[in-house]
Amino acid sequence: MPKLMLEIDTDLYHMLQEAARVNQLSLQDECTRRLEGGVRRSRYMEALLAELRADDAQRRAERN
Repeated sequence: MPKLMLEIDTDLYHMLQEAARVNQLSLQDECTRRLEGGVRRSRYMEALLAELRADDAQRRAERN
């Protein structure tokens, strides 16, 4: 499976992590919530969500 490497702004990433914690969601779910909730769509959020999904799929494949 191809691996996607992203360079992300550390401050923005920490803000997303904090929002996920406050909303009692995983980081992936927080990204999805923002994308689906009418929050301004950004390529950054979509790329981060794609990377999180790929990581999750890879972990599942390694367990099986």
